[in-house]
Amino acid sequence: MPVARPICDSFMTERRVTFTREQIAAYAEASGDQNPIHLDDDFAKTVGLPGVIAHGMLQMGILATVAAEEAGGPSRLRRISVRFAAMVVPGDTVTFIASRGAGERLELTAVNQKGEAVLTKSSADIA
Repeated sequence: MPVARPICDSFMTERRVTFTREQIAAYAEASGDQNPIHLDDDFAKTVGLPGVIAHGMLQMGILATVAAEEAGGPSRLRRISVRFAAMVVPGDTVTFIASRGAGERLELTAVNQKGEAVLTKSSADIA
């Protein structure tokens, strides 16, 4: 039977990421999501976007990493929930935060440099 480890003593884990075209393209390659809205400015503009945008799952993956750090390791995560609320474009700096909530829950946030939430209704259940 696995031994339960205590949750990390911190009350908040934070990471700031400035998204780059190279990072977005690398994620597209690694994930297999080659949708041109993530790779081609001209195409993205034809569908009403400001240009290429970062994958929502790239953002969620970063937030999950931050949650795992706060929880005391990825094996402590049981469920992560997020709502994709705003676009992230190259040059945006997003601050990802995981903090202790009530009980066995982490409250998760992701806010861009303008103070706008890019991921909302976000939380993680932990063991």
